[in-house]
Amino acid sequence: MKIGIFGGTFNPPHLGHLAAAEAAIAALGLDKLYIVPASVPPHKELPEGTPAPKHRLAMAAKLADALLLPEKVEVSSLELDREGKSYTADTLAALHAEYPGAELWLLMGTDMFLTLHRWREPEKILNLAGICAFGRTEQDGEEVFAPQREYLQKTYPRTRITTITLPGLVDVSSTRLRELLEQGEGAEYLHPSVYGYILMNGLYSTRADLKRLDIPELRACSYSMVLEKRVRHIRGTEEEAVRLARRWGADEDMARRAGILHDCTKYLSGEEHIAICEQYGVPLDDLERTAPKLLHSKTGACMARYIFGEPDEVYEAIFWHTTAKADMTTLEKILYVADYMEPNRTFEGVERLRELAYQDLDRALLLGVETTVQEMKDRNLPVHKNTLQAQAWLRDHGVTTEG
Repeated sequence: MKIGIFGGTFNPPHLGHLAAAEAAIAALGLDKLYIVPASVPPHKELPEGTPAPKHRLAMAAKLADALLLPEKVEVSSLELDREGKSYTADTLAALHAEYPGAELWLLMGTDMFLTLHRWREPEKILNLAGICAFGRTEQDGEEVFAPQREYLQKTYPRTRITTITLPGLVDVSSTRLRELLEQGEGAEYLHPSVYGYILMNGLYSTRADLKRLDIPELRACSYSMVLEKRVRHIRGTEEEAVRLARRWGADEDMARRAGILHDCTKYLSGEEHIAICEQYGVPLDDLERTAPKLLHSKTGACMARYIFGEPDEVYEAIFWHTTAKADMTTLEKILYVADYMEPNRTFEGVERLRELAYQDLDRALLLGVETTVQEMKDRNLPVHKNTLQAQAWLRDHGVTTEG
């Protein structure tokens, strides 16, 4: 088993870290990669204004999730949980004890590689793990790596070293990135979910008004609240909602914002959903209290209104996008249908739904509702009363899926 250890302050984690992790997994054939934020780095002091450990751990977790390899990549609080300075030798010893037969690889940037011989217990480090060093620019090539490799291999005979140069790698120092964030810039160096987490928590002296975010910032905040695997669906729903709004004369900006936020609470626990509904006075029936899947539309609507300052139209569209209801507005219909048939959906019958969506929005809505009703019956699950009322209202108004 090959295990990579990617340490650092991750203050904040940026796209360069992400590219390095991807390269290491591929180049080394890693079975596991641990991203390990340092508590107290031995070689430098954490700058003033550094986020609390829980925030750096959470941002590192966003970075790990962005790799879309949950079975391989995870963030570890090993160094944050340990008192005192975060010595790499201690971390490697702990992982060696946990995985005694594993082949460990320590990942690091050029600067760290060139000073490795001055770390605490370098011989222990090199006995426990191979070194994978990354070059951030084309200049960080063999000419830079070779002398240090030769020195380490001569001084510590058990040394194993792999060097990787990644031309075009995001080349920004954490210090400069923190400065940019304080100035309201720097988003281009960050994965959207990390940037959204920073904005949501006001880290690095960012002062975003969450109730007046532009579209890229709103996306980032939404993405920071979900798992990376959900982002494709959210983006697909956003774009489909805009296309449908354009076709049926609805407000395209509202459709976009509703699409961006519609699933932002998808991964909350049942208890968290209920707490939000109670906080904002959203009544729940017995079925909703036992079926958390039904609640993310209500809690997502609450987030849209009370956290992000979205208007009532966006609130209502998100609120009803799961169950539907009788007598829906055009925007409500658009979000429901867009969520159902966005480009990443692959279920049987989705092509018919896509065809109807641009011919007759009510017929598309009815097809979506009836598909849900049949699916719930096939699974011996109860159908929410609002879904049944939506079906009845459409039929009573002459809507049919035939023809």
